[in-house]
Amino acid sequence: MGRVPAPVAVVTVDADGQRVGLTVASLVSLSLDPPLIGFAIRRDAALHELLREANLCAVSVLAAGQQDLAQHFARGVPPIALWERIPLRPGDGPPELDHAAAWLRAHVTDELPTGDHTFFVAAVEAAEPGPPGTRPLVYHGQSYGSL
Repeated sequence: MGRVPAPVAVVTVDADGQRVGLTVASLVSLSLDPPLIGFAIRRDAALHELLREANLCAVSVLAAGQQDLAQHFARGVPPIALWERIPLRPGDGPPELDHAAAWLRAHVTDELPTGDHTFFVAAVEAAEPGPPGTRPLVYHGQSYGSL
């Protein structure tokens, strides 16, 4: 699968004030009517149980040049000061990373155990594109690039 370009996104939750984010390269569009997305989360990732608890998530589809954010949130476990100096969009609920290529708000509707991951299905409640001309960040051949 390393030869298949994948979008890079950060899925975030805010579970009673506990904010966690995780980089995913498994984001897929599942349906337009109703609008559904899917993504896989490792079962041992800090986000896994918090996503189940919160049920609401934000997805920031990263833009070209946001490799540092992708790396920051790829750890899967929350280090101290995880959100320090991370540019966020204003608003309530799960954090959305500023300057992304697009943003989604969704609530989890289903989950499927898949090996050491869980595949979450989420209904999109809001979708917003980034500024015109914003190029997406992709992961291909074990490195980041853009289209």
